[in-house]
Amino acid sequence: MPNHESPFIRQSFKTANTADGSSETSLAAAARKQAAIACLKKVIEPNLNNNIVDLGMVRNLRVVDNYVYFRLYVGVHQQDLKNQAQCSLANLGWCKKAYIQICTIPGVRTTLAVSSGKGGVGKSTTAVNLAAALTKTGAKVGVLDADIYGPNVPQMMGLGHADVEIVKTAQGDRFKPLEAYGIKVMSVGLLAAPEHPLAWRGPVLHKIITQFIQEVDWGDLDYLLIDLPPGTGDAQITIIQESPICGVVMVTTPQQVAVSDVRRSIHMFRQVGVPVLGLVENMSYLICGCCGDRTSIFGTGGGMQMAAELSVPLLGQVPIDPNICAGGDSGQPLPLADEAAPLSRVFETIAQGLNNTFAPSLKSVSAALR
Repeated sequence: MPNHESPFIRQSFKTANTADGSSETSLAAAARKQAAIACLKKVIEPNLNNNIVDLGMVRNLRVVDNYVYFRLYVGVHQQDLKNQAQCSLANLGWCKKAYIQICTIPGVRTTLAVSSGKGGVGKSTTAVNLAAALTKTGAKVGVLDADIYGPNVPQMMGLGHADVEIVKTAQGDRFKPLEAYGIKVMSVGLLAAPEHPLAWRGPVLHKIITQFIQEVDWGDLDYLLIDLPPGTGDAQITIIQESPICGVVMVTTPQQVAVSDVRRSIHMFRQVGVPVLGLVENMSYLICGCCGDRTSIFGTGGGMQMAAELSVPLLGQVPIDPNICAGGDSGQPLPLADEAAPLSRVFETIAQGLNNTFAPSLKSVSAALR
């Protein structure tokens, strides 16, 4: 695991550090920290049209004497933001130097998380079908299955159990992801024997997840989707801290129990500075095969209620379709097997929206493929 400690005097941080890493020992240092944050808020990420602080790209910011230190979490195409941050901080008369540590996943432009407040709402199904829909737009996509409690992505992608290969690269030894339908896949489930539980405790869990984020040879990707475990525990916090996640897609179902759990997760992501891109309401309705009428089996309005309450876009309402289960069991994502299916059209719309935001260059490709 790489050493992310500050280049400054270690003892200074021991006296200044607190549980959340945000408090300084003196009022002067606190004032300087706020001044540094104000400068960094002037640095705008052009695609998202927001500043790098509010986007959660600036983390672990410290001010020690006349020096500023922080980590900048970016995609491979955003390296110039470091120079912009340096220039902005140079306007502070007291700042002698800013130490900025770039944290990125080599070759990956945009890292997105797929999360849910509770299990059983179709989070992994959403991640796989979204990856398939993005691939159909011409994007290069990878999926990191970090759901240690139910690593089902390999099966949903038609990948049997296989040993994880290690290849030598210029950066050192790296895991080689598997590939299906042009989508690169790495899963924690590949590290265990079939049908055996992944009974990992905190330190081992942290190490494995960190390795999967930092030591996988993804090649060139437009999107890396990280399928998070349900809830707000150690695994989620580790992934958020160690990866340049620039947004999260929340998955819920219409009933209030699921909505309440997702609400907690949304507040957690906002507290750590990760933007919530929107909601996907799964199992939203059942389409009758005879008359085409919609039946709301799990209730109605949960996703729209939460979207309005928390000012989060409702990206799509995904219907219940037996073919989704069949595709997951057989390893054929529905957007690739039947692009005319209602679910496929929903995920096509979500994928086009993501391209409009994160990869404008893919819009023309997507139009040409339609």
